[in-house]
Amino acid sequence: MFYDFRKIPVIDQAGIAERVARFTTRSIKKESKVQALKMALSMIDLTTLEGKDTENKVKQLCYKAMHPHVALPDLPSVAAICVYPTMVSAAKQALKGSTVKIASVSTAFPSGQSTKEVKVTDTNFALDNGADEIDMVMSRGEFLKGNYQFVFDEIASMKQLCKPYHARLKVILETGELSTLDDVRRASDIAIYAGADFIKTSTGKINIAATMPVTLVMLDAIKDYYYKTGIMIGMKPAGGISSAKVALNYLVMLHETLGNAWLNNEWFRFGASSLANDVILQLEKEAKGVYYTKNYISID
Repeated sequence: MFYDFRKIPVIDQAGIAERVARFTTRSIKKESKVQALKMALSMIDLTTLEGKDTENKVKQLCYKAMHPHVALPDLPSVAAICVYPTMVSAAKQALKGSTVKIASVSTAFPSGQSTKEVKVTDTNFALDNGADEIDMVMSRGEFLKGNYQFVFDEIASMKQLCKPYHARLKVILETGELSTLDDVRRASDIAIYAGADFIKTSTGKINIAATMPVTLVMLDAIKDYYYKTGIMIGMKPAGGISSAKVALNYLVMLHETLGNAWLNNEWFRFGASSLANDVILQLEKEAKGVYYTKNYISID
């Protein structure tokens, strides 16, 4: 689809801040809160992306993905497990028969600083081993140089690799490395028009990760594209979202910006493994009236 690289996005930062402030004041009552917490849990991509990852660690995380907490058996499974390409096959084996998706980072995650040949090999390896979703990193260096065509073409080429496998492509913008909200909007538009199924804020590997203003700008890009084409694009804020309260603020923002159609894990994800534990603790409190410490929950 055609994208006009001459278009200069201008974001009203004060307007974004004002809208975000309103989302955080919404009150959610008890029964609706429990439903929203379960929804948030079902939207989480449990993630392990460390040099010390092993097959056994991945399998343990997969078990938690399918059975978030044995004391609350009615909890939904999480949306996906996100791992390195080398761990996809272990996750595939552990998740056999479940509805949990396997997402794999690729394209020289987290920096994206490599050749096209390496990025293609990285992505194909994950797909060949059974990845349902590819979380690629945008080439921020090229973007910040103004080489937007390069960024567009690279995303489009990864989309072509995913198509034969019917795998969904998530494009990580690493918004903490982009200079302005205007840049966030331009990067969102480029990713969407190049074929992204999801746009994602962050790798989780830098200090500045997901924020509500950045996410709102990305949601607005998705909304504008939907109004223009009728095509839905998913959103994944990732990194730094560790409390259930904040997650509910994000769901309020999602609902009031994009509507009910996006309120499921097909179109919205949280990339925040530590969030799962706090959501479980909050659900335990709602069910039993007792707030347990974090030691009560398994550490990922």
